[in-house]
Amino acid sequence: MNGISLLRLATAGSVDDGKSTLVGRLLHDSKSVLADQLSSIERASRSRGKEGLDLALLTDGLRAEREQGITIDVAYRYFATAARRFILADTPGHVQYTRNMVTGASTAELAVILIDARTGVVEQTRRHAAIAGLLRVPHVVLAVNKMDLVAYDEDVFAAVAADFADYAARLGVPAVTAIPVSALHGDNVVEPSARMSWFAGPTVLEHLESVHIDHDPRPRVARFPVQYVIRPQTAEHPDYRGYAGKIASGLFHVGQQVTVLPSGRTTTIAAIDVLGEAAETAWAPQSITMRLADDLDVSRGDVIAPSDRPPTLTDEITATVCHLADTPLTAGDRVLLRHGTRTVTAKVKAIGSRLTLADLSQQPDPGRLVVNDIGAVVLRTAEPVPVDDYAASRRTGSFILIDPADGATLTAGMAAHTLG
Repeated sequence: MNGISLLRLATAGSVDDGKSTLVGRLLHDSKSVLADQLSSIERASRSRGKEGLDLALLTDGLRAEREQGITIDVAYRYFATAARRFILADTPGHVQYTRNMVTGASTAELAVILIDARTGVVEQTRRHAAIAGLLRVPHVVLAVNKMDLVAYDEDVFAAVAADFADYAARLGVPAVTAIPVSALHGDNVVEPSARMSWFAGPTVLEHLESVHIDHDPRPRVARFPVQYVIRPQTAEHPDYRGYAGKIASGLFHVGQQVTVLPSGRTTTIAAIDVLGEAAETAWAPQSITMRLADDLDVSRGDVIAPSDRPPTLTDEITATVCHLADTPLTAGDRVLLRHGTRTVTAKVKAIGSRLTLADLSQQPDPGRLVVNDIGAVVLRTAEPVPVDDYAASRRTGSFILIDPADGATLTAGMAAHTLG
């Protein structure tokens, strides 16, 4: 649990807010771009008639993205400084790609939301803020970009930051760190801006390096979804039975009393193997093989949890969801619900409300949710599912709904969570 820390972050912003340029500037000025990458970007910039480097090309890697000048897919970038390692998900800004932002932010510990200083908070900004709140991203940075186009005016920055902070507070988003930047010229991205001496806060990189991220698994509920049952049945290991997977949250130790769900059978942990070596303890997100003291019927999709803190076993799930598919989600629809490593059939019992982004009001009984809608639903599952409140565990409190006809992802859901 020691060593240089890792921060997972996601970026979001409306089209033309300069998000890809910000990410490119962050990578370039932090010396995280290889020489051959830089040469390739220089050639591509010249071919597009640019006098200098088009830093957006560092993240917009798809041909269609470069031709249209917009981000379409989630681009993951890995970089490091002396202070911290980073996994960055650069997500699309266009409304039709909002589903990609959900994907990129689902595992993020920090979200950077860009706003064009000239236009301020717009509908897509509200949608990105709502998704950050929905996914309970612990930290939010508001990057007020293109300050060079408003003469680096402190009052403009203050007004935009106050408008966003008010909206975010109504969503229940944690404290927002607002930073005025010019991604094009590098102001307050990696280096402090001499043109905004009125700003005493950190640069974007300084904040990313110093923000506190709690990776201590001990206070969190321990959850282990079984992915694979190992039974070699060889002469050397005739009775070996191990349960392999990735710990979703918390910490387990040998001798701990655990319950297997949904069966409800109780036993103790006899052994834990990490990378083929015996270990006394293991914690999220390690991949392990767990062996139990008793010969129980455990299969893929089961969840092993401490007997004194088990998840709720239920066949009716109330959740807040973000609908991702072009096909609407309608009350009465039959779907597949994938929760961790378990997939069960389910029915949309009711769609209780739909969130109106402009004023955060709830439209009751909308009947259906269309693409990018955020709403409250009730699901009835064919068999009980061990599910946590999303506020207690992002991993075991989340699920996706799948179209049983073609396997397409329909909806991302957060159990027992309300928004707005």
